[in-house]
Amino acid sequence: MVAASFVVLVILPTILAGWYLWTRAADRYISRVGFSVRTEELGSAIEMLGGIAELSGSSTNDTAILYSFIQSQELVEDANRALDLRALWTKGNPDVDPIFVYQPPGTIEDLVDYWGNMVKVYDDETGLLELHVQAFTAEDAQRIARFIYDQSSEMINRLSAIAREDATRYAREELDEAEERLKNAREALTRFRNETQIVDPSASVQSQMGLLSSLQMQLAQALIDLDIQRQTSPDSDPRITQFERKIQVIQTRIAEEREKLGFSGGEAATGRTEAFADLVGEFERLSVEREFAEQAYTAARAAYDASVAEARRQSRYLAAHVRPTLAESAERPMRLTILALTVLFSFLSWAILVLAAYALRDRR
Repeated sequence: MVAASFVVLVILPTILAGWYLWTRAADRYISRVGFSVRTEELGSAIEMLGGIAELSGSSTNDTAILYSFIQSQELVEDANRALDLRALWTKGNPDVDPIFVYQPPGTIEDLVDYWGNMVKVYDDETGLLELHVQAFTAEDAQRIARFIYDQSSEMINRLSAIAREDATRYAREELDEAEERLKNAREALTRFRNETQIVDPSASVQSQMGLLSSLQMQLAQALIDLDIQRQTSPDSDPRITQFERKIQVIQTRIAEEREKLGFSGGEAATGRTEAFADLVGEFERLSVEREFAEQAYTAARAAYDASVAEARRQSRYLAAHVRPTLAESAERPMRLTILALTVLFSFLSWAILVLAAYALRDRR
């Protein structure tokens, strides 16, 4: 009885497993890839001169993201569209080897499950990932491994692009606002100059002040000449009348010039209703707004350039320390290992059953 059970539970499973492994199980080849996500944080020129440049290693978060991405349904679907995984993974003939070969057509969930058996990702917790890709030809395994590496690199590049965009979006908005403000300030100053036909009211005021000073000097000289003439000539002298008319004309001109400068109320004789003082005040206000807008634009531009430089120097990329390999011999299935495990578990199962049977017999 014991010998018969040993034959049934140990010898027959071992023979069956050996027959299947050596006659029906399809050979599988493995392509290996080793890579990691690197993040460069190179300092600016000033920092490099100070000796504080830094080159960081891989990012734990990026490694975890990449680990999940390689096992995701999205990547399986992309690989199936690009490489036709169902065709590649049925080259082992599912009719001959229904255990290790993919059974077509299957759903996407079936393909994802089989992907988990054929694509293994190993993380050594230091940021280094190692990928083992199996297929029924060495070339197919290498193609799948290369595709996974390329897609992973593209995914990391997308993450870097999103990070750079997030880092520069606020600075770009600030720069756009500063540009618009500077544009409006310059347009307002140009519109003021077009309306008043004055480029710089300050220079015009200085010119008017010089003219007013000259008129006041002429008025003083005319008054002196009038006093001298009155002392030496009778009141009927026509020269006195000429001096008085000259003084009146100069006084009228002085009043008009003072009114232009805003030193007196009323409307100027020339029809100008806006005093130069008001024009100067408006010009100075517009000039201050333009200068402030220029300073704000300069600061916003510097902040934007700094954010762009910071985003560029914190770039992430996928670095492969082992390129997709091309196998020369099949490594799967591991026939001797599987056969040894079959023998071991069959023997343990048989031994447990035999011990249990003897225990039950002794209790009776």
